[in-house]
Amino acid sequence: MLKKTVLAGLALGFGLMASAAMAASNFKVVYIGKNTGNPYFDSITGGFVDACKKIGCEFEFVAPATAEATSQIPFIEAQIQRGVNVIAIAPNSPDAMNQVLDKARAKGILVLTVNGDIVGSEGHRDANILPVDFTKTGPNQVELMGSMIGYKGEIAILSATTEAPDQNTWIAAMKKTLAENPKYKDMKLVATVYGDDQPEKSTTEMEALLSNYPNLVGVIAPTTVGIAAGAQVVKSRGIANKVHVTGLGLPSEMRDFVKDGTVSAFQLWSPYNEGWLAAYFADGVLNGKIKNTVGTKFDVPSLGSITILEKNVMNTQAELTTFDKANIDKFNF
Repeated sequence: MLKKTVLAGLALGFGLMASAAMAASNFKVVYIGKNTGNPYFDSITGGFVDACKKIGCEFEFVAPATAEATSQIPFIEAQIQRGVNVIAIAPNSPDAMNQVLDKARAKGILVLTVNGDIVGSEGHRDANILPVDFTKTGPNQVELMGSMIGYKGEIAILSATTEAPDQNTWIAAMKKTLAENPKYKDMKLVATVYGDDQPEKSTTEMEALLSNYPNLVGVIAPTTVGIAAGAQVVKSRGIANKVHVTGLGLPSEMRDFVKDGTVSAFQLWSPYNEGWLAAYFADGVLNGKIKNTVGTKFDVPSLGSITILEKNVMNTQAELTTFDKANIDKFNF
């Protein structure tokens, strides 16, 4: 852990007076991931670590072993007791943590949701940092799958946990797109299953999909754990020409699947930039340089101008990035 440099008295509360008294290099930020063993969060953490090296803040990553709705609550409680200045969290539930997040904010802690939001409960956090506009993710995933299967046939979704707010937002948008856009009228969603962001369970759920739906032609896995597990099952069975797998994945994990033809394309963004933006935003807010209000614009090194959008949401990039054989070697996260 980086050397502790928090000034005495910062735990007394977050406000204009406390912010004005705080130097840029004197705050603690913790990022609470969805669960351990998920390499996706390594990239976000890398952004936090590098930004804190530049800013001078102290950073720590913690996460529960599993991604149940309430599994992050003890971790939030622990950080409140530690007296951290910033709690950033990838929420496992849209509302299970409302009370404890309110408790954190009452103690003067800046609460940020990063790489997901508490949809419908936004008033219980201060701001939200997303990689892209998540309303685009579902339609983009449907279009990518459609292009692979000729916009025809049975498809399924392999998700993370049943209560994951980001996953449920994307899945709802996928279903809406399939139902309302005539371009996809011949694509039929036959099942949505949940691998709980665990490789073993995701593999089991993928195997079950193939057994239960013999006419399946495609699986969308909007989770880095799920897409890797799904691709491995398809590769092991030698059925990549019959069942197309796509979703949201890490180039480092999906590179071999793309190069050997198991997966023709998938999408994501730069998770690293979320941690980078979150640290710089926290620094600006705590020190009174950034006003956390809708419409505020501020500059972040390497990212340029960032705008605080409705509900205090910020995006690190405009569109999803699509990875395929032509470009995958250009990315190393």
